[in-house]
Amino acid sequence: MTATRDEVIPSQTSPSDASRRVLDTAGASTSPGCADLAAAEEFLLAFHDAHPEAGSLTKRLAEVRRSIAETGTYRHTGEELAFGARLALRDSGWCTSGVPWQRVRVRDLRGLRNASAIASECFEHLRLATNAGRIQPMVTVFAPDTPDRAGPRLWNEQVVRYAGYSLANGGVLGDARNRDFTSEVVRLGWKPPAHRGRFDHLPLVVETHHEGAKLVPVPRDVVQEVPLEHPEYRWFGELGLRWHTVPLVSNMQLRIGGLQYPAAPFNTWFVGTEIGTRALADENAYGIARQVADQLGMDTSSERSLWRDRAIVEINRAVLHSFDAARVVITDHHSEALHRLARLRSGPRSGGSKPRFTLNRDAASPGLTGNEAPAGPARPRYDVLARMSRRCLGTDLADQ
Repeated sequence: MTATRDEVIPSQTSPSDASRRVLDTAGASTSPGCADLAAAEEFLLAFHDAHPEAGSLTKRLAEVRRSIAETGTYRHTGEELAFGARLALRDSGWCTSGVPWQRVRVRDLRGLRNASAIASECFEHLRLATNAGRIQPMVTVFAPDTPDRAGPRLWNEQVVRYAGYSLANGGVLGDARNRDFTSEVVRLGWKPPAHRGRFDHLPLVVETHHEGAKLVPVPRDVVQEVPLEHPEYRWFGELGLRWHTVPLVSNMQLRIGGLQYPAAPFNTWFVGTEIGTRALADENAYGIARQVADQLGMDTSSERSLWRDRAIVEINRAVLHSFDAARVVITDHHSEALHRLARLRSGPRSGGSKPRFTLNRDAASPGLTGNEAPAGPARPRYDVLARMSRRCLGTDLADQ
């Protein structure tokens, strides 16, 4: 495990002139699993600029060049891995306001190859990150892709996700975004509970080079959930809604210095609208907006009454109120938008070969990465607040 320590992460990776003179004009590798030499050199310049105590840059560059020439790849030191993961999380637009960038915990588990061990450490990540409601931002890094072996992959969009069961009438019980993924894990051998519900935990799917795809149930005792209640309306608590407390994203790949880590689950904490608007209110997910509007006594026969808007506001109020009452860290979308705008003004987002998280589109079969719209006739989407928030944050998948 990589020890957490204070470090300086520059607002823009900008190697000094002295460091730049160490580079030569070597080209980048293009074979699958091979390290990109140019990206490796750029990253090492940034790391040594931020960590002058790390030793000789010239010596480290020579080691990396020799390793890539001989094997097609190289290995990050623990300090380099931690620096790259923190920089990627900070600049990829996936981190929420208030996260202490320099103290994001990085767990170095590159030695694990078996699906059972990888799943166990994902669950340990979830337990550590929950931290009795004081959510701990964290990244766990598993083995990278190499020229002779692909690294492990996690199929799930997040480690904790709720099943979506197709009903005979064309509807969905549970989270409709996960209907296709639920059907796939059932095909692979998952047996849903005898009494299916709206908040059944899907298994974690871990794919390794030598084992293929393996299903691993998520232990119930590592998942903290918050029952949702409204600060004014008692009937809201009778709806039986709840949500898990840690958004442990698992279908993003981490790129650092020309190496690709296809399994690098990370978490910060939730923005309220991701639960209230995008999951609970959206008719492509749980679709409870009309039910809430009916309870509020609103006229739902016409869109001009703006019943959806009021219902969404009350659902989001309930989410924030419930998480606060349970003493679980969460942020609201207005604070988050201000935070993201401040970040955008401070400098451009990282791009090119700089460390970053990107959607791992080859981690599972097409359409099975979660958060997909249900098949069949198009349904209206009512997640405007969430989409606006994600665009302000730079976290809208369409923009990745």
